[in-house]
Amino acid sequence: MEYRAKSDPLEGLTEFPLLEAMYGRRSRRFGVGMTIPSGPTAFHSSSEAVPLTPLERATLIAAGTGMTGWSFGVPFGPDHPNSYAHYSQRFTGRTTPTAAGSGTPVLFFTDDDGTYVTNTRDSQPEAVQEFGEGGAEGARRIVDVCEKHTTKLSDKRLDLPAKSPHMLPPNLWMANAPGSTLFMPVGDASEQVLVLLAMLLANGNFIVDDEAGCPAGNLAQFVRSGLLDENNPTPLSVLQQIAYEGNCAELSFMGHNIMLTMQAMGLGGLFLAGLNRWSVLGAFAAQGIEGLGFRFVRNEHGPLPNPVGLDGVYETLCPPYYPDMRAAVEEFVQRKFGPGGAYDPTTQGPWNDTAGIKGSVEPYSDEFVACLSEVAQYIYDKYGRFPGTFTTVVLTGYVQAVHLDTEFYDTHYRPGAYLRSHKEHWDRWHAPSDSI
Repeated sequence: MEYRAKSDPLEGLTEFPLLEAMYGRRSRRFGVGMTIPSGPTAFHSSSEAVPLTPLERATLIAAGTGMTGWSFGVPFGPDHPNSYAHYSQRFTGRTTPTAAGSGTPVLFFTDDDGTYVTNTRDSQPEAVQEFGEGGAEGARRIVDVCEKHTTKLSDKRLDLPAKSPHMLPPNLWMANAPGSTLFMPVGDASEQVLVLLAMLLANGNFIVDDEAGCPAGNLAQFVRSGLLDENNPTPLSVLQQIAYEGNCAELSFMGHNIMLTMQAMGLGGLFLAGLNRWSVLGAFAAQGIEGLGFRFVRNEHGPLPNPVGLDGVYETLCPPYYPDMRAAVEEFVQRKFGPGGAYDPTTQGPWNDTAGIKGSVEPYSDEFVACLSEVAQYIYDKYGRFPGTFTTVVLTGYVQAVHLDTEFYDTHYRPGAYLRSHKEHWDRWHAPSDSI
């Protein structure tokens, strides 16, 4: 099928071939308004920087964190073979997968108009597939939900200085530049660890602190009751490593979805990691660099401060937002089994008999909650934070989107340096008066 530009840019976007976006993906850093001061590709853009339009920006947000309908959860678990599995933390399906439906990531972003966050993790779908029959109408439904769940945090662009240690030197000339939109996917490792820990404990795994050579807490009573099996050990280091890898993968999926959509839209930009996450989150606030304004906790267990959340916006399941991990676990359990929680039979889902399937899942017993709390508190007490071996808030990479300066690529690169979508971008996405 031939791809054709449409009067409605979202209609044209839905017809752009996936493989063309995938195989045509490149880091195209040079946007309108930018300058490379010297070297063999020195170039000064003849155009002023042009920020993304609200629709362009919203389309990329929807690609990264759009609510797409109900997820299907994990249908079976051997620990409760006669009921639906209890592993999922959420049944809100989004554009990117998350381990056991944990769904912890949110998307921060900044541009010339300010700094924002889009949080769709607890959005409630209305259908199994929000995209429906496709086309512009389906895409716009997903875009609109993202806009409803977007909060403006500041009227200013993120105050990230273009100098060391806040950026790697190769990024100084273009990162967070005027006209760009910088996307910052962020994950909550505290909830991710609790999701995986609950799954392991439910299947009898005995959590061992392999560094100290002892159980991860006072677990003898849970062995005696038969809840845990000493012959089925899981190293604490492995649990935390798996959780961190899960967070990193989820955030990378978000970035990659945005990147693929940028190819289809005809936008330039790249996926990058060369920005100091502590600077971005706000660890240098005392030096006048506010970043995103996250709260940090310092202790003797690590040389760097630990980001734990953004007060009132994105608070993790650990102190200082809870007095201890036992209280955090109670909140975790409520999110699953409390009113409005994932397994509340009165809430919606993807099944023909949603109430019956959700009603088949038994809430955690008091003993199980006590066991989960014991291990979680052990981790916190040992490391002074939760989780113990990496940051509570995870930020591993970024995506920057710009309007591509095709003149730069025509000057310095062979034909094929950009896609037909880049050639057609201004006609598809902008009014004639916007063209450069």
